Amino acid sequence: MQWDQRFAVRTAHMKRSTIREILKLTAQPDVISFAGGLPAPEFFPIQRVQQAVDVALSERGQAALQYSTTEGMPELREWIAARLSNEQITIHPDNVLITTGSQQGLDLIGRVLLDEGDRIIVENPTYLGMITAWRPYGLDYVPVPTDADGLLIDALEPLLERNPKLLYVVPSFQNPGGFTLSVERRERLVKLLAQYGVPLVEDNPYGELCYTGKPRPSIFGLDARNLGITTPDGHVIYVGTFSKVLSPGLRIGYVVASLPVIDKLVQAKQSADLHTSTLDQFITYEVARDGFLEQHVAHLCEVYRERRDVMLAAMAHYFPPGVTWSKPDGGLFLLVTAPPHVDTTLLLAEAVERKVAFVPGADFHVDGGGQNTFRLNFSNANPELIEAGIQRLGDLLKDAIVQPVH
Repeated sequence: MQWDQRFAVRTAHMKRSTIREILKLTAQPDVISFAGGLPAPEFFPIQRVQQAVDVALSERGQAALQYSTTEGMPELREWIAARLSNEQITIHPDNVLITTGSQQGLDLIGRVLLDEGDRIIVENPTYLGMITAWRPYGLDYVPVPTDADGLLIDALEPLLERNPKLLYVVPSFQNPGGFTLSVERRERLVKLLAQYGVPLVEDNPYGELCYTGKPRPSIFGLDARNLGITTPDGHVIYVGTFSKVLSPGLRIGYVVASLPVIDKLVQAKQSADLHTSTLDQFITYEVARDGFLEQHVAHLCEVYRERRDVMLAAMAHYFPPGVTWSKPDGGLFLLVTAPPHVDTTLLLAEAVERKVAFVPGADFHVDGGGQNTFRLNFSNANPELIEAGIQRLGDLLKDAIVQPVH
C-alpha cells in the first residue's frame, strides 16, 4: 500500500517538532543539553506524589481508575477556579476544562476556532508548539516584532485593522525569547481587543516562575476589568498547565474561558480522548490542594533563579563580542542572537559533536528570520554543567564567527 498517497491534504503542513527530534540527539549522557524545556527532575516531588497516589487509590480507587467526565474532576476544577480568581475576575468551575497538558488545550482551540487560511497574529518569535498544533490549518501567520518588554503595541494596532481571527501570546517569560509583556503594554492591549473585537489566547505556562520583581497581572483579568465585568466573558481564552511547576509527566493542563467556548472545546475533546487521565487528575489535586504547590513553586524559583544567574554570568564571560542575549525575569528560557552570518541550524551539528546542545531559533520565527538565533534552557542542568556547557558554546561561537559553519 502506498500510504503516502492516502494521507489527507492537510498533512502536507505537518512536520515533526524540531525540539522533540533534537532531544533524541541529546539523549547521550555526556551531552550537556540546553535544548528541552525540561524542569529539573531532581526536584520533582516524588514522595508527595507517592502519598497522593496512595490516598487516591485507598480512598477513591474505583473512581480514580474509572472513566470520568470530559470537563474534568470537579474538585480540581473548583480548586483551579478559586486559585485564578481575584479582585479583577471571578471564575466558576464550569469555566474550566481540564486538558491533557496545555498543548492539548491549544490543539482543541485550533479545532473549534480556526478555519483554513485564517489570519493569526503572533509574537515574533513565538512558541513552536502552537505553530505545530495549528500548522495543518494552513494559516496566515502575521508576526508582531518584540523587544525586552514583549510585543510592540504600536506595531500591533495596524495589524488588528486587517481583521485577524485571533491573537496568540505568551505574555510572561515567553518561550523562546524569555521576555515579558509590560503592564503598561498589557493595559494598552486589552483596550485594543475591545476596540477591534479580536479574541486573544493567553498561554501562561511560566507565569508563576518569577525570579525578579512580581508576577504581572494576567491579560485575562485586565480584559475583564477593562470591560467592567467580573466573569470570563471577555475577549481572552486563558491556557495554563502544571507541567512546569509540578510534573510534565502527569500531563495536566487547563483552559479557562467563556461558557460557549468551553462547550465547544468539550465537544472537540470528547472526540479526541474522551477525558484526561482520571488518576492523574486525582494525583494533581491531592498534591496541590493544601498549599503544597505554593511552597514547591517558591523553592523552584530559588533554584531556577540561581541557574539563570549562573548562565547569564557564564555567557558574559565566555561568549564573544557580537553575540547578545535576552535577560529573562523568570521562566525557563533565554534567546541568543549571533552575528547575521552565523546559521545556528548548521551550528547545532557541531555543537552536539562538542557535547552541548541548543534549539536553533529559525523555527520559532514565522517571518523566515531567526537563522542566527538559538534558544537556551537553564532549568534542567545544575550550575556546574551550565558553566561547562556555556564555555563549550562560547568556544563554538568564537570559531563560527571567524569561520562560519557550512
